[in-house]
Amino acid sequence: MARRPAGPSPRDGGRRSRVNAAIAPDAATSPKAPAPKPAAPPTDSNLVLLGEFGRAHGLTGEVRLKSYTAEPRAIASYGTLLTADGRSLTLAEVRVAPGTSPDMLIARVKGVSGRTAAEALNRVALFIPRDRLSAPEDEDEVYAADLIGATALDEAGTVIGTIVAVPNYGGGDLLELRPPNGGATALLPFTRAFVPVLDVAQRRVTVVAPDDLFAPPGEKPTDDPG
Repeated sequence: MARRPAGPSPRDGGRRSRVNAAIAPDAATSPKAPAPKPAAPPTDSNLVLLGEFGRAHGLTGEVRLKSYTAEPRAIASYGTLLTADGRSLTLAEVRVAPGTSPDMLIARVKGVSGRTAAEALNRVALFIPRDRLSAPEDEDEVYAADLIGATALDEAGTVIGTIVAVPNYGGGDLLELRPPNGGATALLPFTRAFVPVLDVAQRRVTVVAPDDLFAPPGEKPTDDPG
């Protein structure tokens, strides 16, 4: 679940703010390297994305897992989860992965042991039927799965990009946008100030983004200690 708080105005220094001590300044609206190709979506539109496996972790069958639930470790409490190709998987155990991303976990899957079996899960997405989830409590709550793949438009109706992920590095949810013609993605805070209109039914959002949202980062000042 992603929440859209009021947040700072994008015209009032929002771009210069630091999202998290572990993220460089301007990270809230600065370009990123291209993300890996997303996992194949399910054919059943009733399924909601809860997470996606990454690479194997160690030799005993553990695997990295990116969680899209509001409390990342809660993904293990949903019981049997479904894959796009119709398999059923159950998470036996999860813990927060080392690093700065609270939504990245280390998971153990029932019936999966050994590195080879864990590697076979890489890029496999996990879903749950929508009727097993409670409805959002207010208009500023939305499932991350309903944002991923949505079109982002500016206030004039021009397409800015497509939402490819909804990361959270500890300072609030962000929208990761890919420009229409492809290329490096950029991050925008998921707040009312930057995202004034949500149209989940039509899978589109209106954003207030700086003109240089997708501009490549400039050279560091000579006195920058980083």
